[in-house]
Amino acid sequence: MSEENHETNEVVTAPRRPRSMEDDESGHSVDAKAMEDDESGHSVDVKAMDTSVEVKSETETEDYEEYEDEDKPTRGEVMGWCFYELSSYFTHTVLITVVFPLIISQTFSKPPPEPARGWYKNVRVLDCTKKETTLFEALTYARINVGDLSFSPLEWTSISWFSGLILAGPLLAYIAIHLDHRQNSQLITAIATAIGAIFCLPAGIIKTPWIIPPYIAAIVASNTVGSAFHNRHLGLMVRGFVGATIRKLHFPNRQAISSWLSLYATAGGCLGAAAIASFTYYMLRNPEGFISLWVVSIFSGILWFVGIVHILTAVRSNGIGSSFTTCRISSRYFISIFNYPHAAGSLVGVFLSSFSTMSIFTGAVLYIVGQLCTPPQDILFTWLTYFFFPVLALPLLHPVQKVIQSDAVKMQIFGFLLSTLTSGMGFYYRKENWHNNHVLVLAAAQSIASGVLHAHSRILLMDCAPAGKEGVFAAWFAWVRMLGAFVGFAMGSSGVGNVNRSFGAAFVAAVIGIVALIFSNISSYGGAVAAGHVRKRRETESPVHESNDVAKVEGKEDLEGTQDRSMEV
Repeated sequence: MSEENHETNEVVTAPRRPRSMEDDESGHSVDAKAMEDDESGHSVDVKAMDTSVEVKSETETEDYEEYEDEDKPTRGEVMGWCFYELSSYFTHTVLITVVFPLIISQTFSKPPPEPARGWYKNVRVLDCTKKETTLFEALTYARINVGDLSFSPLEWTSISWFSGLILAGPLLAYIAIHLDHRQNSQLITAIATAIGAIFCLPAGIIKTPWIIPPYIAAIVASNTVGSAFHNRHLGLMVRGFVGATIRKLHFPNRQAISSWLSLYATAGGCLGAAAIASFTYYMLRNPEGFISLWVVSIFSGILWFVGIVHILTAVRSNGIGSSFTTCRISSRYFISIFNYPHAAGSLVGVFLSSFSTMSIFTGAVLYIVGQLCTPPQDILFTWLTYFFFPVLALPLLHPVQKVIQSDAVKMQIFGFLLSTLTSGMGFYYRKENWHNNHVLVLAAAQSIASGVLHAHSRILLMDCAPAGKEGVFAAWFAWVRMLGAFVGFAMGSSGVGNVNRSFGAAFVAAVIGIVALIFSNISSYGGAVAAGHVRKRRETESPVHESNDVAKVEGKEDLEGTQDRSMEV
């Protein structure tokens, strides 16, 4: 008779009786041939046991992917990955949301009509400079006529952004297969990034708002493709550091590595955004506003183009063995993410986080410019606080997260809580005249929320991505994140300087995000288990080798035991 100890995964066998070897939790069993007892002695047929294991392994190994040995990422690879974030993160946080609306507002030969209150007062009868009032009116005054409809530069930017999302959808569906199972993914991503960077250069050649939508659409599509490649590489590097399949005991190490990479890259992206925002403020001081903003667009394109260096040097394989053939790739490959509930659910958090942060940012900037008449230098300090503060704060969060062993879901809840704080405070005191110190404090808090949500939403999705499917999961992340940013920008700019709508919508979105993450079954560990990154103790090794080794050891022990008992007789 045999008994299995579930705590130690060992089989304890009583003497002089047949025994069987059992796997701990996989549900499979390998039966050793029963030992034949007779008066002449005892014998063990170990060869029959090995044959039984081999027959069993032929069917069991079908459920296991064969992975190539992966090299640990080098310091240069990690630095290059973070540098690409620095050279591309600003495209949807500053270039599309700030620079292009300003360029569109400067394409008209005449300034907007003078408001009834005059150039030196705002709707709250606060003192303003004429330049501030003119800039705000130029952004919000609808004078781009399309038939019977009229659009403001902000609304024109939203329409252009949406067209870019439509273009990016089928493009990502095609590129996702190349990211995971083709050798030309680097070339395609480099070409897409180059196209987006090139479209930043001629933004001021023709002074008309009608030429801007193709530019913005190309930039949005290129940014989503580059983001998909970039975030896919995060999953590959994490596997290179910790391995393709790990035990539950080692899962906190995977979370620590993911957090370290993503937080530092996000800090680098915020640094790039702070540089572009500061350069935009500096160029707006020049009397030739249109030419100055064109220079900002050119500089942005050059910085984005430099990021191609990372794409061309990121030569890391996805680890799929040669047994994976292209014939197994179906036309439904792009929607295969919905076969993994944890991954599909995490997309909700990606959308809500991107929407809430962009809605707060856009609504707050228009509010402090149009409603508070904040001096230009204070606007610069607000931008620097929002973009530069995470450069210092996010790296400090990594050791704290490591000590408390907080996973990506809990960190996203923390980010949503900060967003509810800033949006709730802004909505509650919307009728008050905010002091600059209050604005800076809220900007600092929201900057941490934005960085934490961005960094850990992609960590959660990469935890849920099976090995070999990082590309398609990253493509969904890039598109959903850009969709959330578009909806947040449209919501934040629709209030024309009134934060009721933008802050209220952001608060509701953050609360929904918290409730969804707390009461749903989404978790980093559960997603990693479903994706095959974390397995049981004996599943972390090949079942063929492990079963053979165990069978041989137990057979050897039985043989020695029978020999001893024969000597005693």
